[in-house]
Amino acid sequence: MADAPMVPVELLGVRQYRGQEIVVLLLDAEAELVVPITVGPREASAIASAQAGVVPPRPMTHDLLRDLLRAAAVRLDRVEIVALRDGVFHAELVLSNGARVDSRASDAIALAVRTASPLLCAGEVVATAGIEVMDNEQAGTVEEFRTFLEHVEPEDFEV
Repeated sequence: MADAPMVPVELLGVRQYRGQEIVVLLLDAEAELVVPITVGPREASAIASAQAGVVPPRPMTHDLLRDLLRAAAVRLDRVEIVALRDGVFHAELVLSNGARVDSRASDAIALAVRTASPLLCAGEVVATAGIEVMDNEQAGTVEEFRTFLEHVEPEDFEV
């Protein structure tokens, strides 16, 4: 999977969709496509809290992973969403020592936010799962969502 063509994506954030389903939205600005990835409430909270800059009193799992990488003098160079199989997104952590580590997409994204690492997505995944962002109304919705992200709290995603 390491040889699949990758495109940079921007993490728009986490959104509750249709009342119950929670999705992470990744934007391929060049193709004007948004890739929605369904996640659970805990994963959503981990991503949203990091994106909002919330620092927990004790390290959460993704904070621990970030700190462990630092202690081992290894950087997370990038996160790659490498495949979509049977409705499940697969990711890999690409480390500065050349290692690639298999990961759930939600965990990889949560770690990328904490380490300010780039997010990339396989072009094939964007083409398959991407939803077209077409008009000014939708662009306004994205801007509203970004404003929402500035004020969201992790507790908003608890069930």
